[in-house]
Amino acid sequence: MNQDRSSAAPLVLSAAVLLFAAAFFARAILAPVTFAIFIVAIIWPLQDAFQKRLPKLLALVLTLGATLAVLAVMGLLIVWAFGLVAQWLVANVARFQALYLRAIETLEAHGVAVRALMATSLNPSSVTGVLRQIGGQGYGLLSFLVIAFAFTVLGLLEVDIGRRNIDRLENPRLRAALLGPAGDVSAKLRKYMAVRSLMSLLTGAVVWVFALVAGIELATAWGVIAFVLNYIPFIGSLVATVFPSLFTLAQFESWRLALLVFVALNGVQFFIGSYLEPRVAGAQLSLSPFMVLFAVFFWSFLWGIAGAFIGVPLLIVALTVCAEHDSTRWLAILMSGGDAKNR
Repeated sequence: MNQDRSSAAPLVLSAAVLLFAAAFFARAILAPVTFAIFIVAIIWPLQDAFQKRLPKLLALVLTLGATLAVLAVMGLLIVWAFGLVAQWLVANVARFQALYLRAIETLEAHGVAVRALMATSLNPSSVTGVLRQIGGQGYGLLSFLVIAFAFTVLGLLEVDIGRRNIDRLENPRLRAALLGPAGDVSAKLRKYMAVRSLMSLLTGAVVWVFALVAGIELATAWGVIAFVLNYIPFIGSLVATVFPSLFTLAQFESWRLALLVFVALNGVQFFIGSYLEPRVAGAQLSLSPFMVLFAVFFWSFLWGIAGAFIGVPLLIVALTVCAEHDSTRWLAILMSGGDAKNR
């Protein structure tokens, strides 16, 4: 028995490497499809409630309309917030130029040839390359949204069909293996998004109040940015603390105050994300912080920003599926951040 397990380990590792390699090279289609499946799992109860009272197509239109409205509001909020930041930046270019020159003088005084480095790195070809990269990312985002929307529509239309087809299977164990984890995963993903939304709202409110009390300009914009970006664990939170810290440096021209703001905002993020959120989420969604961080950076490496957002839900799916089987339950216990007895 032990010999069989030891011989199977390399095969499992090889299969995992091939699977993740395929996910990387097929990210143009797999990332939006996975995101669409995640959206379907979240909004299906709304679709189900509508179609119990209305025709199926009308229920689909209302569900998609409500989903698009929420996404549009989030997008408009982040565009509005960063728009205010950009306007403030343009109006206070002189402050940043003064800080930039002061930093260059300090570095060159310590033997760092910043001016020569900038002259060799900032040239027309490098600027053109950056613009091309931005254009490519814009095209990739558009294609991602189109594919995700198409599969979301098809997924909502076929949930009932897929469930009926599973019920028609003759093997009862196979039916239970498909339907049981699917329902559990959907419920956990909806709870995860509900808790994440509540914690994001709380984070945005606390950052807004902190910015007001500290006298930092654009307090509302920083609160909105913290609220929206908090949906991306770790990466979004880091961005939401770096930007106001840099602008504090430009506003007050004090490195110590900027560092204090950075530490305070990260303290807020850490307290809410590492203390409050696990207690609100409960034992069923308790995940190892190490695994959460690994999932965010691993999937962001494979799929970019979409992977950073979808990394934790994929971890929840993996944990739930592993917990359903005796042979893999030990993996679920290791990935859990709570007490296995309470799961």
